[in-house]
Amino acid sequence: MKKALIWLAILAVMTSACAKKEPPPPPPAQEVNPFFTAWTTPFETPPFEKIKEAHYLPAFQAGMDQQKKEIEAITGDPAAPTFANTIETLEKSGELLTKVGNVFFNLTSANTNDEMQKIESTVAPLLAKHQDDINLNPQLFGRVKAVNGQKDKLDLNPEQARLLEKFYKNFVRGGANLDETKKAEFRKINEELSVLTQKFGQNVLKEDNAFALVIDKKEDLAGLPESVIQGAAEAAMRSKQEGKWIFTLHKPSCIPFFQYSAKRDLREKLFKAFINRGNNANEFDNKVIAAKIAALRVRRAALLGYKTHADYVLEENMAKNADGVYKLLTQIWAPALATAKREAAELRAMMNKEGLAGRLEPWDWWYYAEKLKKAKYDLDDQVLKPYFKLENVRQGAFDVANKLWGLQFIERTNIPKYHPDVNVYEVKEADGTHIGILYTDYFPRPSKRGGAWSNTFRSQSARGGRKITPLVSNNGNFSMPVGETPSLLTFEEAQTLFHEFGHALHDLLSNCTYEALAGTNVPRDFVELPSQIMENWAGDPAVIKTYAKHYQTGEPIPQALIDKIQNASLFNQGFTTVEYMAACYLDMDWHILKDPVEQDALKFEDASMMKIGLIPEIIVRYRSPYFQHIFSGGYSAGYYSYIWSEVLDADAFQAFKETALFDAKTAQSFRQNILSRGDTDEPLALYKRFRGREPKVEPLLKRRGFLK
Repeated sequence: MKKALIWLAILAVMTSACAKKEPPPPPPAQEVNPFFTAWTTPFETPPFEKIKEAHYLPAFQAGMDQQKKEIEAITGDPAAPTFANTIETLEKSGELLTKVGNVFFNLTSANTNDEMQKIESTVAPLLAKHQDDINLNPQLFGRVKAVNGQKDKLDLNPEQARLLEKFYKNFVRGGANLDETKKAEFRKINEELSVLTQKFGQNVLKEDNAFALVIDKKEDLAGLPESVIQGAAEAAMRSKQEGKWIFTLHKPSCIPFFQYSAKRDLREKLFKAFINRGNNANEFDNKVIAAKIAALRVRRAALLGYKTHADYVLEENMAKNADGVYKLLTQIWAPALATAKREAAELRAMMNKEGLAGRLEPWDWWYYAEKLKKAKYDLDDQVLKPYFKLENVRQGAFDVANKLWGLQFIERTNIPKYHPDVNVYEVKEADGTHIGILYTDYFPRPSKRGGAWSNTFRSQSARGGRKITPLVSNNGNFSMPVGETPSLLTFEEAQTLFHEFGHALHDLLSNCTYEALAGTNVPRDFVELPSQIMENWAGDPAVIKTYAKHYQTGEPIPQALIDKIQNASLFNQGFTTVEYMAACYLDMDWHILKDPVEQDALKFEDASMMKIGLIPEIIVRYRSPYFQHIFSGGYSAGYYSYIWSEVLDADAFQAFKETALFDAKTAQSFRQNILSRGDTDEPLALYKRFRGREPKVEPLLKRRGFLK
C-alpha cells in the first residue's frame, strides 16, 4: 500500500532578551498518516483518536492516485477482457479511497467542523472528476462492454451476473456512450453538482445552528412541561446565558415547544424560523442553489438520453418510471387529504371553544393536536416518556433481533469512537461468531446534521476467501439527559430508533461477495423495507411491555397506557401522511422538469402544492430550501420510497402476523431472502421469494386508517 509522510511544523518558543537562550528545537517529527497503515484496532475499526483533519486531503489524493493506477493496469492488460480480469478487478479497485471516504463523509454528517467543511468543499469536485475519469474512460468501458457482450456464454453465478449488469449500466448511465463534446459537458455538470449539493447541506446545518429563541420571562414558558423547561435552561447555560431558556431549531428542542407552548406568538416565531431555513436572503440561502441543482439535473438527463431526471433515477428503482410513483401517491393522497381536512375541522372547533377565532395556522396544529389527543385518548407524550428511556429502547431493539435471529450485542469499551456520545457494540451470532460492529450516536450537537440515519464505516464483502465484516453506525437527534433525568424518548422517537436499527441489520446481516452489491446498496425504494418493518415490532403491545419501563421505578408500562397507544394509533394520521406525501409530490415535480431553466424555488413550490390541493393549515414536511434528502442526500426522485417501502413492510409484517410475532421460519426466510442478499437480484424477485407473491397495498391503507 502506498504510503505518504505528513510533516508537522514545530514552532520555536521565543524567550525574552534577558533569558538564557534555549537549544534549537529538534527537526520536524514525522507522522505516518493512519490511512496509509493497517489498522491494528479490534476488528480493524477506524483509529479515530489518531486521525486528524490534516490527514484527509493527502489520503484522498493518494486514494485517487492508487485507483488511477489500478484502472491503468486493467486497461493495459494485454489479455482478452474476462469477468475476473476486468469486472472483479474493477470492483476491488479504490480500496484506500473507500477507506478514507467512509470515515470522512460519515464524520462530516456526525461530527463536522469548519476545517472539515473546507476540506469537503475542496475534495468534492476532485472526487467528481475522478469518478468521471473512470466512467468516461473509453478503454475501460471497451473492456466492460466486451465482457457484457459475451455474458450469455460465461458461466457466471447469479451474483456475478448481477454485478456485471450493474457495472455495465453504471458506465452507460455515467456517460460512457457520449461523444467527446458531450463528455466534456457531462463532466462540467457533475463538477458543478458536486459543489452545489455539498454546499446545500452545509447551509442547512449552519441555518440549524444560527437561530435560537431566547426566553427571559418565566411567564413565556406557559404550558411547557417541566422537563422541556429544564432542557431549555441547560441549553442556555451551555450558551453562557444562565437564568434564561433557549429553544433551537433542532427537533428535540422545537417540537415539544410546538406541542405545548401556550404562547401562540412564540410558537409562530419559532415555527417560521424552522420553515424558513435556507430562505433568509443571507449567505446560507438555498433557493438559488436548489434551482441550479434541478436545472443541472435536467441537462445531465437530456445528455444521457432521458426525458427527465426522474426517468434517469427511476429506471434503476422498483417503481421504474414517474407514472408508477404518481399512481401510488394518488392512491394514498385522496383518502389522506380527506382525513386531514376532518382533523383540521376538529382542531378549529377546539380553538373556537377556547375563544380563539380565526384560522387554524400551521404553528397551531401541533399544539391543538396534542390537546385533542389528551382529550380524546387521555394520552400525553409527557406521561409516556418516562417509560421510554433511550437505553431501554435500544435494548428493546437488540432483544427483538435476538428473538428473531439469535443475535447478541456486547458493548465494547476498547474500540475507538469519534465522540464521547457514541457507544460501540460487537454483534455476534447465537453461536458467538463475529458479525460486525455497531456504533450508536443518538444526541444532537452543533457539529451534527439533523434527523436520523444509518451508514457504514465499512461494508461487508468477501475478498480472497476472507469475509470482511461490516462497521455500521446508527445516528439520531434525541433529547439529551437533563440533570439526573436520562434521555427520555417519545413513542415516535422509539419507533425511529427501531427504524435506523433495521437499516443497521440490513448491513450487518449482509452475506454477499461483492461490496458493490452488499447490504443497503440496493434500489432506493427497496432500502427502507428492512428499516420500516422493524417499527412494527417497536409498536407491538407484546414487545412494548418488554422494553418500556419507568426510568425511576423500573415498572413495566401499564396495560392501560399500551391500550391508549393502540387506540390513538390512527390519531393525526391525516396530518402525518399529508405533510409527508406533499414532500413526495414536491420532489417528483422538481425532477420531472424537461426544461433546464432555473426556477423561482418558492413559486415553483407554491404551484406544486396548489396542484395537489395542500390545505393551508399544513406545511410540506420539507420545503425546497432545506429539503436535504433530494438536494444533498441522494433521494432525488426517490423521497416517495418511504411510502413505497411501507407498502412492502406492511405486507411483509403480515407474514409474521399470519404465523407468530417471532416465528423462526418466517424470520429466517426474511433474513435469507431480504437482509442477507443486498442487491444480488431484482428487489421484487427477492420479495416474492420471501412472501410467495407480490406485495399488496391494502395492509398499508388499513394500517393508516384509510381502509375499513
